[in-house]
Amino acid sequence: MDTCRGAYAWLDGERTVFLLAEGIETHLLSVQTEGWLAQALTVLREGGLVAFPTDTVYGLGALAFDNAAVERIYWVKGRSTEKAIPVLIGEVDDLAQVAIEIPPAAQRLAARFWPGPLTLVLPKHPRLPPAISAMPTVGVRLPDHPVARALLGAAGPLAVTSANLTGQSSPVTASEVLEQLGGRIPLVLDGGVTPGGIPSTVVDCCGDSPRLLRAGPIPLEAIESLW
Repeated sequence: MDTCRGAYAWLDGERTVFLLAEGIETHLLSVQTEGWLAQALTVLREGGLVAFPTDTVYGLGALAFDNAAVERIYWVKGRSTEKAIPVLIGEVDDLAQVAIEIPPAAQRLAARFWPGPLTLVLPKHPRLPPAISAMPTVGVRLPDHPVARALLGAAGPLAVTSANLTGQSSPVTASEVLEQLGGRIPLVLDGGVTPGGIPSTVVDCCGDSPRLLRAGPIPLEAIESLW
């Protein structure tokens, strides 16, 4: 297991916020290593963040129901708290844990494109902590990647966004994650190059018609055909 240590700070308006002033040790762990899943679960259950491969890019995740852990994602990335953090689930049945009043059209989209690179914005379950989103909605996705699915199956829903510094490129390898977040998070799972390479399509399903919030691998035409 390789390690990286560093210190960091970020700007919040005119205020500089220093986190872990002496830095933390970042472990790089291959998913070919026996016990990788148990180590990742230990970090998550202690409130830590884990970077891991998905079918699009590497994600940075925390337990979705741990408000303090989710807040750390904003701190680590230098991300505005006005931007919500999506939730990844391991099975379609997990959707009921994080969203309510799921529209029939959203159910059709999930049946067609999940697992895969489509994030659906849905009414947020009241159990989700405020750090996930200040809005009454939440983005949800079921990824198509064995490492991500194994982690989600064991840990439950995770709050996940791309494992990069805000404004920087989304990483497709573990080494690219380390370049940006080394010394800021405790664990990076190395699962090789991610197959997709670009973030998911994001669609707001809360209105009378689908609203494309972010273009991605699945075109709007394909979504509208199922609406």
